[in-house]
Amino acid sequence: MNAILSAILPVGLIVLIGFIVGKTLSLELTTLSRLTLYVLFPALIVDTLYRTTLTGEDIIAISLGFTLTYFILGLIAWNIGHSLRFPLDLKKSLVATTTLSNSGNMGLPVVLFALGETGLERGVIYLIVWNLVVLTTMPGFLQTGGFLASLRFTLKLPLIWAIVLGVSLNQFDLQFPWRLDEGLHLLSESAIPVALILLGLQIAASPLQLNRYELGASLMRLWGGFIIAYAVGHIIGLNTLDLKVLVLQSAMPTAITAFLMVNEFGGDQARTARVVVVSTVLSFLFLPIILWLVQRLV
Repeated sequence: MNAILSAILPVGLIVLIGFIVGKTLSLELTTLSRLTLYVLFPALIVDTLYRTTLTGEDIIAISLGFTLTYFILGLIAWNIGHSLRFPLDLKKSLVATTTLSNSGNMGLPVVLFALGETGLERGVIYLIVWNLVVLTTMPGFLQTGGFLASLRFTLKLPLIWAIVLGVSLNQFDLQFPWRLDEGLHLLSESAIPVALILLGLQIAASPLQLNRYELGASLMRLWGGFIIAYAVGHIIGLNTLDLKVLVLQSAMPTAITAFLMVNEFGGDQARTARVVVVSTVLSFLFLPIILWLVQRLV
């Protein structure tokens, strides 16, 4: 129980601070979000890839685990929406909220506190694959622009070029002069706390409405992600640590990216935003149970 609380309480505390700040101060969410997306997360990715000791086998295993989990969840969500006769926009939103886990703002801190630095390395790999797969498929699914439009959108994001830079530094064994690597590491360490504060600010700025759809969609994200990732990991034979990271990252609440994509490319914007908030709040109730199950089952 101490290990579970040690993984959840630090994350919850920082999110709570962000929530209180959001209720008491007037801050520009867009600015902080852009800072996280365009500066801090790219720095974290470059720094992690630069220092990583993961083998190609580990990277391939995590990548395969995420990709299979992502597409299976998407198919399940689409079929449920179809069987319940949801309108097209709502079916799109259900797929987005079910498949897009918050593997950055929420997932990386939980993995770090639960599994340490070696877990964080794998969590970052999961986040990288998440970006590559999601950003080249979800926009095309939500709109009519197709694959090429999705690819153009992806290539504009700094996260993609951070991956290229980090892999290049690692593979060619390039060294930073004048201890610039220490500056990069210092910048990367700010990514997680700032992302958690941003999450708290977003919760403070959004209404909490617990209707049947929001509750059902949130449970599909949290528990559906857990169950499918656990099954996929066992089927493809992931080792213990890789499986733990896959399950934890896949059991995170819905990412704010789901709302941003639905808002940009098509879907039910209001319900998507509510699922982001409800699933995030519920995650603090269910994540201790999920962590306990991970320790017992994996």
